Order: sequence, then structure tokens, then C-alpha cells
Amino acid sequence: MSAPGGETTAGALAALLTPEAVRERAHDLLRIGLDGGLPHFRIDLDRLPAAVELVAAETRAGYPDLAVPPHSRWRHFELHGRDLWDELRLAHPALSGAALARARFDLAVVSVLLDAGAGAQWRYRDTATATDYARSEGLAVASLRMFAAGAFSSDPSEPLRADAAGLAALDASALAHAFHAGDDNPLLGLDGRAALLNRLGDALCERGGSGARPAMMFDALAGAASGDGLPAREILIVVLDHCNAIWPAGLAIDGMALGDVGRHSALRRADRSNGLVPLHKLSQWLSYSLVEPLVDCGIAVRELDGLTGLAEYRNGGLFLDTGVLAPRDPGLAAAPLAPGHEAVVEWRALTVALLDRLAEGVRAAFGRDSDSLPLAAILQGGSWAAGRRLAGERRDGLPPLAIVSDGTVF
Repeated sequence: MSAPGGETTAGALAALLTPEAVRERAHDLLRIGLDGGLPHFRIDLDRLPAAVELVAAETRAGYPDLAVPPHSRWRHFELHGRDLWDELRLAHPALSGAALARARFDLAVVSVLLDAGAGAQWRYRDTATATDYARSEGLAVASLRMFAAGAFSSDPSEPLRADAAGLAALDASALAHAFHAGDDNPLLGLDGRAALLNRLGDALCERGGSGARPAMMFDALAGAASGDGLPAREILIVVLDHCNAIWPAGLAIDGMALGDVGRHSALRRADRSNGLVPLHKLSQWLSYSLVEPLVDCGIAVRELDGLTGLAEYRNGGLFLDTGVLAPRDPGLAAAPLAPGHEAVVEWRALTVALLDRLAEGVRAAFGRDSDSLPLAAILQGGSWAAGRRLAGERRDGLPPLAIVSDGTVF
């Protein structure tokens, strides 16, 4: 079957499952917006230098030597001078080499999939550190403790793993218990998180039976690596191949699961992908989080900027709170918006494109290039932290737009 222009429908849709498509279409919407052609947001690039200055200051404060690690889930295990993942690793000294990398892949996958917005009220009390954590840090620590207890494994003799049977057996009540969630400690999207892990278990089972693990992605990537390593884009390709079918609200067209892809009326294409805006936020967040297990196992990951910025509400909030973006309708934030609402898609895509421009400014401020200060470091340094700080100062941590969360997008 052919689409207009001679490209097959399958080819036009499959092209959306790449970081290049995310970046290209995000920048297309930015160009349309700069010409005043977007329905939901105005763009004021005169405000971008102030955002650059804020992010540069945040980065310098957090990392005075500018030795900024990449943005990944592993940063959320490094809290108050302790590395909680490393403590767990040291408690299992027999786990090493490829087996250790597989355990890290399993942990990263389940922890990232549980990392959608928690809401402002939820807290996790970690008994091992006698500390209360909230938001992403709380979700990270809670998921790490579940992993250490073998909650994602169907084999009691191998607790530090996740597998199809273990994931498929989880339910919302077990997750609520592990995350200390309840009426007096509400966690947004709890049912959605449990369903997402169940769907991951089902997808893994279809690929390799009840014992199949998310770590099969490690084996796929290790097998694809060459002598000079592995381009970062290949991580996302493998993640999308394994995970796109699990998103309950993910877009599917002609039987092809496309995942975190939205629709926007201003983005025109002469094929079946007309109006489609790929974002792949959680999949890219996961891809960034799989870099370190690969590198620590001796597989070089290159071209890290082949991945894009993350289309989520901390980075997006940074641009709204600094005035780089402004809603055309002042009442846009008055009511919760579905993740697929065109205004949300527009906001998220503009966030991806503006992060590239922000990165150029931050590098210029520090006299660095993309090799010494990749986008992943700017996110960590950086834009995510600055967006969170502004949200905390202005709205008790809430994002500038209210998004209906099912626990599978943000």
C-alpha cells in the first residue's frame, strides 16, 4: 500500500520511531510558531537568554567544576551523599559483568516506567535512610526498594531481576502498599502504573516466555555494538521496538503501535504521517538511563546528542515560567488537559526544539561544545532542575499546565 508521494504507509509511520523524527518535527513546529502560525502558544526568543542564564547559574551551582553527569534515573538514586544503587550492588558482590548490566537494565526499565508525575501530596518514607522523599526521588527510591525485595521477579532465588511473570502478576494494591500510597498519601496514576508494568510483562512473555526480562534489550544492544561502540540513537530504537506496544494511551495506526505520538493540525505531510508529532518522552528518558549500564560494561556509547531533550513538564515549565512560551488563551491552565490535547502536544514539541536552542546558549556561556557538554548534561545541570525550582517557587511544585495523568506519559 502506498501513501501519497510514493512512500509506503508502513515506512512513513516507522520513520516516526526515531529520535531524528522527534527533533525534525519539533523544530518544524517551532518554525511555524516563530511565524505566528501555532494556535496555542506564542514564542518570544528575546526571553531565551534569560532562560539560558538561569540554567547556566543552576548548573554552576550544582556542578562548580562543570563535570556534569548525564541526566538519567541513576541520579535519583544518589541522594544526600549516598548512592543507594551502589549500596545494593555491593550487597550482592557475586553480581558482575553482563549479569550486573542485565540487573541494571531490569531496574532502570521498571523504575522509569514508574516515574510518571507523582502529584504534590505523595511522600515515600524510606526506612533504610530514615528520610521522606517526594516526586521523582521518592518514586526512584520506592522502586529500588521493590527491586531489592524481588517484587518484580518470579524467581525467589534471583530477586535482582524483573521478568514477564513477575511483572504480569503485579496489581495496583501491591504497588500502593510498596509505595506507601493511600487516601492520606495519594499517588497519581497508580492504576495506570500497575497496568503499564502488566502490559510490559505481557509483551515480554510474547517475545520470550514467562522468564523473559527487560534485560533482553541489553543483549540486543550488546550484540549490535561494534568496535567503536554504539550510537545512542540505537538505544531508543531498541527501546521503542520492545516497549511501544505497552502504552495504554499510545497511538496506533493501521495496526502499528507508535507509542507517545500526538497530533497537531499545523504539521503537514503528504503521507500517512500527516499531523503526527512523535515525542517518546519516557522511552527517551529510559534510553538515557541505559547508557551507564552499557558504558560500565565496556560498551562505548557515542553521539549522545542523537537523542533529544525530554518533552515533559519540568523542561516545558521552564519555558513557560521564563516567558519564552506564552499561551494565547490565558485560561489554558484553568482546567486539566488530556495528554493528547493539541495544546499539550504543541507545548511538548516546542519544549524539545527550544531545548536544542537553550543548549547552544548554555554551551556558549561556558565555552564548551556538544562533546564536552552534551544535551544530557544540560538537562541534568540544568534545565530540569531550573524548571523544578521555578515550579516550587511559584506553584508549590505543580506544573504550569494541569495535565490529566494516567501514569504513562509524564
